[in-house]
Amino acid sequence: MNIAIIGAGAIGTAIARQLSRAGIAASIANSRGPESLAALTAELGPQIKAVTVEEAAKADVIFIAVQWSRVADAVRELPAWNGRIVIDANNAIEAPSFKAVDLRGRASSAVVAELLPGARVVKAFNHLVAALLAADPQAEGGRRVLFYSGDDADAKHTVGQLIEKLGFAGIDLGTLDGGGRLAQFPGGPLPVLNLVRYA
Repeated sequence: MNIAIIGAGAIGTAIARQLSRAGIAASIANSRGPESLAALTAELGPQIKAVTVEEAAKADVIFIAVQWSRVADAVRELPAWNGRIVIDANNAIEAPSFKAVDLRGRASSAVVAELLPGARVVKAFNHLVAALLAADPQAEGGRRVLFYSGDDADAKHTVGQLIEKLGFAGIDLGTLDGGGRLAQFPGGPLPVLNLVRYA
């Protein structure tokens, strides 16, 4: 399974750190090109390599972690998704003000899914602040919780397994429109909660 991250900001970098820590190979891309990520990949080690956005989009599992206002531009010119799994790690806020984007009552992942025809979208890795997402998932005698949701059972299973491999405790919240709303920020009751599972 090939894994890639589109977006090298705080959340994308936190995800890359966890993958590297777990010894899972992945690629990372941003709009400025692989050369701009040389210092980051040198820090993270050989498991994480820098690629173009176009190369990242060919992976089996792709994290999208970019500022909300840039999501559409980040994916506009990419090839057909053809059933690949896309993990939506975004939140519908304007940076740097953290003002909520008016989605006219829609779940944020439903908006993202429309931009990715043919992708199997799973909402995950979005509800923790970057510092916690990058920290050791073994916390307070248990495992830090990551929520995930989606409409494709197989895609959710794959993401759930990845969450467990990274050392987190995954909790399936259901569908994008149902569970996705619970974990989206702003609006959902679960974002920013630092929960630990002991069982």
